[in-house]
Amino acid sequence: MNGGLNVFKLVTDASIPVQLVMLLLLVFSFLSWVIIIRKYSQMKIAHDNAESFEERFWSGADLAGLYREVSARGDHAHGLDNVFEAGFREFARQRKSRGSDPARVVEGAERAMRVAGTREIGKLEQNLEFLANVGSISPYVGLFGTVWGIMGAFQGLGEMKDVTISVVAPHISEALIATAMGLFAAIPAVWAYNRYANKVERIASRYEVFQEEFSSVLQRQIQSSDDLA
Repeated sequence: MNGGLNVFKLVTDASIPVQLVMLLLLVFSFLSWVIIIRKYSQMKIAHDNAESFEERFWSGADLAGLYREVSARGDHAHGLDNVFEAGFREFARQRKSRGSDPARVVEGAERAMRVAGTREIGKLEQNLEFLANVGSISPYVGLFGTVWGIMGAFQGLGEMKDVTISVVAPHISEALIATAMGLFAAIPAVWAYNRYANKVERIASRYEVFQEEFSSVLQRQIQSSDDLA
């Protein structure tokens, strides 16, 4: 009596086309987990960055000083840091132009922030499409391997005179392992895609709210400067 299911033996005994399908699914699964782990770190950094930056921003810090602090980081700045830096840089550049219309100054800062925000969200969305594709096609790839394996099994069994369940079962198991591997690759990818897509959506909404609030701050600053003048 067999001691249990030997997955390794099922894989090695499968036909070459089925083994290629399982190898492809294994590659899909490996790449998916690499992306899942990297995205977890990336999403956490983006969330923590938004928390810490908003805390500094609304603490009453001088905007010019905060801008210099963010600019000094160079390539290490990301997330809301870059959105703020792009907006304030454009704001300062527009203010230096003589006869600049206050409304156009704020609009220029808003455009710069939208571009920076879109760029930051694009970084967070990178490779999410791969997870979606793995989640959607892996079950079908596994099913293809199973169908191919079953066809090969029945073709071989057709040449036998004495066919019992003990003879059929191993061949069917070899074929079904492809479907199992398809699900093994698809389920984590689908779960991760849905989770990270929701996180990206929340972060994007947070960026948009900050852009609106920062635009209001810049507008009030221009009005205060005009009143003093």
